[in-house]
Amino acid sequence: MKLKRQKFDASIPSVAMGDIAFLLLIFFVILARAQDDSHLRWDPASSENVANVGNPLASIVIDADGKYFLNGKQTTIDSLSTKLGSVLGNIPSGNRAVMFKVDKATTAELFEPAIEAISRAGGDLVHILEPEKEE
Repeated sequence: MKLKRQKFDASIPSVAMGDIAFLLLIFFVILARAQDDSHLRWDPASSENVANVGNPLASIVIDADGKYFLNGKQTTIDSLSTKLGSVLGNIPSGNRAVMFKVDKATTAELFEPAIEAISRAGGDLVHILEPEKEE
């Protein structure tokens, strides 16, 4: 006696694919960072009174080697004001926050021209500090 084999259709459940794609999209949107400067080495100065400022439009970093970075991309001090002005655009005063991160060993001859460039571009300087550690 011969039995006939039953053939089953192998199909991929497409309903679950949409759910998975939606969850992955949400996951990557949450983890996305607009300005990635995690590769820069800098040691922040500390202060007693430190407050949170929210989300600034631009970030300027002077790293441990004395190099200037605007939004994670290396730049020169001569072009910093022009590039920052284009990033800030026509945003009204008071909403033009610029995060300024300076290595604590940086001398005034390096950070004062950056402060001047932020001022020329019309940015509102926000110096990033670290809270003092209690002993």
